[in-house]
Amino acid sequence: MDSKLQKYRSKVMSAEEAVSVVESNSRIYLQANAGTPKVLVNALATRAPHVENVEIFHILTFGECPYAAAEVAKHIRHNALFLGANLRDAVNRGDADWTPIFLSDIPKLFYEGYIPLDAALIQVSPPDEHGYCSLGVAVDMTLAACRTAKMLIAEINPKMPRLLGDSFVHISKLDRIVLVDHDLYEYHSGEIDETSKKIGEYIAGEIEDGSTLQMGIGAIPDAVLSFLHDKRNLGIHTEMFSDRAIELIEEGVINGEKKTLHPGKIINCFLMGSRRLYDYVDNNPFVESHPVEYTNDPFVIAQNDKMVAINSALSIDLTGQVNSDSIGHMAYSGFGGQLDFIRGAARSKGGKPIIGMPSTAKKGTISRIVGELAPGAGVVDTRGDVRWVATEYGIVNLFGMTRRQRAKALIELAHPKFREELQEFAIQHRYI
Repeated sequence: MDSKLQKYRSKVMSAEEAVSVVESNSRIYLQANAGTPKVLVNALATRAPHVENVEIFHILTFGECPYAAAEVAKHIRHNALFLGANLRDAVNRGDADWTPIFLSDIPKLFYEGYIPLDAALIQVSPPDEHGYCSLGVAVDMTLAACRTAKMLIAEINPKMPRLLGDSFVHISKLDRIVLVDHDLYEYHSGEIDETSKKIGEYIAGEIEDGSTLQMGIGAIPDAVLSFLHDKRNLGIHTEMFSDRAIELIEEGVINGEKKTLHPGKIINCFLMGSRRLYDYVDNNPFVESHPVEYTNDPFVIAQNDKMVAINSALSIDLTGQVNSDSIGHMAYSGFGGQLDFIRGAARSKGGKPIIGMPSTAKKGTISRIVGELAPGAGVVDTRGDVRWVATEYGIVNLFGMTRRQRAKALIELAHPKFREELQEFAIQHRYI
């Protein structure tokens, strides 16, 4: 790596020196997910007392969050375009901001000048023989930030995999370079609980041979994958995928041969998983990363025949409105790409948009299927967008159903101990 950096040696410096150019009133982009540049993040938090009115934009970040501390928020204000657990408290106590926006629309904020960026803090792979560094596990909206920010401040990390596709930034574009050698953030799947297994089995039953899948991480997506070993010729077009897919790839179940868009390729815009996943995708021509404005464009998604989009929800009302970003007035996550994939799959030939969720929350004390959404709860998927809904009690397709039919069908998916009160609500409001 040193020989490739020889021409740019004057740009190599410590993290503290690199972020010293961040001045008051700056607008900064922070690469997120498993690609979060942790050394630069810590250096920026240290610089906070020396600046005022700095705003940082990012989606889900991992690890410790020194920039969420109240004393840092006096100097650096965070604007989460998708909210993670490490910033949730700061947003809900008013020390950070949250912007409801589709992931696919975030690049427009940069390209069209809604958010002019003074700098982008990123983490990339070492340059190849032609000088190109890969954004690796987090291309998403980072490529748009790199193309529009006035300055690029980059960690170059040999542990960042080189993802193929539209994921590259030339080293000549990097203004300040910090050489690091730290592990990427990892996500490790846990055991699949019995509820998730039941939901996964119902959803897997709707997946036909030759389907193309979008799914995230967590117990339900993992459960779905565990029931797909007897399927054939599956493909992936997704925001992200994780370790559980590797086994199906190695078995030949996921081969992309029947895909109608990018056949023989797994298409994604970011990755989260273990080191095994990061090593698997490194320089692997089977896997391509593209910007989120492409991967999450419903018109692109719909070009995949038999597109199956699997997403989750916090709650759903008896008319089919899905809340997946807030708990009442409390911000919880964000829009993400859920509705983009719901709409793309709905318009796909033979496509199936699916919402899968446990019927209850808080150890069975609260029903996720409700008569009406809580005050302040956001509607991410409208009742016109929602198709298949699955809980551990079954799966139903709401498309074309009347309000009366929907209410009855969703009550059947609720936990038995909540069905009577849901029935009473439906009768009271003349749904049934």
